[in-house]
Amino acid sequence: MDRINFIKSRIILPTINRRINALAIAALFVICMIVAPAGIVGAAPIPTKSTGIKWHPGHYYTIQNWANDDPIYMAKVYRELKATPALRGMQLRYLWGWLEKSPGVYDFSSIDKHLAKLTAMNKRLVIQVQTKSFEADWKLIPDYLKAPKYEGGAFPFRDWGSTTIDGRNIKLWNPYVRDRLIALFKALGQRYNSHPNFEGIGMIETAMGQAVTPLTTAQADKWFDNLIIVQQKARTFFPNTMTIQEINYPREYLKQITSAMVKMGGALGCPDVYPDEPGLNFRGNQYSPPGAYKYFSQLSGIVPIAPTVEKVNYLNTRGDKKGHVPTVQELLVFARDDLKSNYIFWQRIPKYVNQVLEVMRWKRQTSTPSGGLRSACPKAYPSCIWN
Repeated sequence: MDRINFIKSRIILPTINRRINALAIAALFVICMIVAPAGIVGAAPIPTKSTGIKWHPGHYYTIQNWANDDPIYMAKVYRELKATPALRGMQLRYLWGWLEKSPGVYDFSSIDKHLAKLTAMNKRLVIQVQTKSFEADWKLIPDYLKAPKYEGGAFPFRDWGSTTIDGRNIKLWNPYVRDRLIALFKALGQRYNSHPNFEGIGMIETAMGQAVTPLTTAQADKWFDNLIIVQQKARTFFPNTMTIQEINYPREYLKQITSAMVKMGGALGCPDVYPDEPGLNFRGNQYSPPGAYKYFSQLSGIVPIAPTVEKVNYLNTRGDKKGHVPTVQELLVFARDDLKSNYIFWQRIPKYVNQVLEVMRWKRQTSTPSGGLRSACPKAYPSCIWN
């Protein structure tokens, strides 16, 4: 990283004015270049309550896992990003097993490559560390996690009503698995927190899947306790960068995780935009807690809200397919007005890409940098870095 960006990441931003003027920041950079000594390139800044967080809300692509390094697919992605000002960047998703080859040995070359390309275009990168797979044969975890110390590292699950193994999730109740995941986030933070075009990093949905061997209550409780610990550590490793937790199910744990994310200044995402999904829209009653979408509307303006439009959301407004086929505009309006989103990640599906790009060209999406989404600095942030 060049010296200007390194110094930029270490400026202590004022807390009186939460919305930082870009000209004032530029002036501070010039002063710091004169008086500040050179540091270690790539080191993460020391987090303080007055440290600003990169903030560029708006519309982003989400790339299908298999396509991260597919040259034909990604060439189309970059052409579309360049031609579409309303798309501010993209989200890439990486399985843990792709990033860590052996204990403490990481391969971030794919992230580096895409971050450099996006920076050259003045676009931004968000990544998701995936600790849950949706195919049984995906390389979810590093091989060393299969050892007895880690209880095999992951458990198989089935979709509701299925008789086959449909994916795997990590055994996050195991403290050794938790600590290795924390180590991964530490390495990522040291490398990317201070990069001005590295916009955010997130974790996959809270839904654990229907375990083939049912989890005990103690395992499930510890799984969520450790998830919060991982997110808390990630906030310290990424003091200048948005950290996201996707939430959906189980509903009985959502208050715990959302309360923790508010306290630490994290962001809330959701793996689906389903306008008519009963479980996600459930308002709650004396017998059952509310669904994930209730927390979005309540916490808008306090923490960042960043849902994802997935392939299944283009197909139907409900997960059980009892709704209707929505338009892209309908999905946008629901995510913008009902979920009160700051960011929307649009999964780039070839069949629907032209519809998404058409909507991205409308005046509502091109008239502001945030593409018509909420852009105020969240109250949970000490301050926001806009430029």
